[in-house]
Amino acid sequence: MSATLFVLALGLPLMLLLRVPLAFAIGLATIGALWTADIDMMIFAQRMVSGTQSFSLLAIPFFILAGDLMTAGGISRRLVGFADVLVRHRTGGLGMVAVLAAAFFAALSGSAPATTAAIGAIMIPEMERRGYSRPFATALAVAGGIIGPMLPPSIPMVVWGVMSETSISQLFLAGVMPGILLALGLMALCWHHARKHEIAPQPKASRQEIWAAFNSAKWALCGPVIVLGGIYGGIVTPTEAAIVAAVFALVLGFGVYRELSFSNIVPVTLGALKTMTIVMFIIALANGFGWVMAFERIPGQVTQSLERFADTPVLYLLMINLMLLVIGCVMDNLAAMIILASFLVPIGEQLGMDPVQFGAMVAINFTIGMATPPFGYTIFVGAAISGLKIGQIARPLLPMLGVMIAVLLLVAFVPPVTLSIVDLLR
Repeated sequence: MSATLFVLALGLPLMLLLRVPLAFAIGLATIGALWTADIDMMIFAQRMVSGTQSFSLLAIPFFILAGDLMTAGGISRRLVGFADVLVRHRTGGLGMVAVLAAAFFAALSGSAPATTAAIGAIMIPEMERRGYSRPFATALAVAGGIIGPMLPPSIPMVVWGVMSETSISQLFLAGVMPGILLALGLMALCWHHARKHEIAPQPKASRQEIWAAFNSAKWALCGPVIVLGGIYGGIVTPTEAAIVAAVFALVLGFGVYRELSFSNIVPVTLGALKTMTIVMFIIALANGFGWVMAFERIPGQVTQSLERFADTPVLYLLMINLMLLVIGCVMDNLAAMIILASFLVPIGEQLGMDPVQFGAMVAINFTIGMATPPFGYTIFVGAAISGLKIGQIARPLLPMLGVMIAVLLLVAFVPPVTLSIVDLLR
């Protein structure tokens, strides 16, 4: 092991264990590696600046802002109401409502924490009132949030597209089928849970109720059509679509639903700006980190080491997925993709995988990490909303994680799962 690899491989985890903030840990590890390799430190500053000069990165703050505005502006509540009248009469129907509402909201925000917060705040108390346990309801909100980064528009897909120079529009399409499969799998678990615990379904909604719910949510339901239709109709780029989503949320919140005001829009905007500042700082520092890894040919060294233990492509791909899942369990998904992009892209090329399929696989791996104990972001959001401890949420979450991993394996080993829709538009 070279001295540079030693500094990068051990220095970063050590500082994270010492609770050094992630961005500073990345920066210090990179400076240590540059000093060890006797490389001019000015390169680090240059890479930090160049790494943030991508037009596509503008999509991230606007999608974050759009998700926060939709929650504050009453859009999420109306989406839940519409999903409720569609499936509440089925066995496990209320759980299915949570999943379906998460899918609707995901098509607007693309953020797992935002989806969990928006849907969980409404559905957890309602599911508990109708016979579901609070831990199961919270776990479902956490798992439903994971649909957000799979379905377009997806913030992790934007980040991976920028870092790997892969088409963001094609990555969006690659997440459609996995997102639908995850939603169907979670709905099947809701059906099984309701039967096992003898939770009675709710009365079927009348035509008048369905119409009233649709009429209330009709403008919110137009959001995915406007955003995604604009992207795939060639009217706007994914970055411009993020701005459209934020403006759309403002118009609905102020002009249609009138639940936004100047008193609550300021804290919502400041919260989104704070999140984006953190993300951009990590992206800047991680670009220098990735450059050092590429310059020292570290990805090739690690790949050769893995090949000694995996003598078949299938086993090799399984090991890569296992490694990504473990990393996703302990590290923020966006930060992990940013740091490891320069390492992972050559691996995808060596495996001969389509870049879009490989990118979807990487993004979904790290997305699952957001719902995996003990450090998953969406679990912390669910715990904050429900008042439960992580351990209480983890037990009912395990079968849901099983569904996520089953979807991941389909993505990794069955190319049509991600590429069937992409190939239609290539």
